[in-house]
Amino acid sequence: MTMQYAIRQNDGVTILDLTGRLSLAEEMAFGPGSGVVLGETIRELAKKGQKNILVNLAGVTYVDSSGIGQLTGGLASAQRQGGSLKLLRPNARVLNLLKMSKLDTVFEISEDEATAVASFAKGAAAEG
Repeated sequence: MTMQYAIRQNDGVTILDLTGRLSLAEEMAFGPGSGVVLGETIRELAKKGQKNILVNLAGVTYVDSSGIGQLTGGLASAQRQGGSLKLLRPNARVLNLLKMSKLDTVFEISEDEATAVASFAKGAAAEG
């Protein structure tokens, strides 16, 4: 299954709801015939001023090392643009992969959307 996504807003936070497999050669469906990968999508959102990005992984069924690379690339891209990227609801398999690669200490990971959205405001208040 090709990676699919929807973009929505919640209290100033851009949420990417992902569904499918986040792996090598699995491009995100972004209209007929095009293939935009996760990192590019995050980069474009940040360029448009949508700097608080929450990636909802609840619908992701599989992630491999290249999928992890896309997530870390997205995080780096968001940070370069002055934003931040956090993860929401990774399943046990994805969370285990993040832990094995020690990325659970790099990403802020939440199981609750309201808490994750509120954490962006707290982070901005701490910086100011």
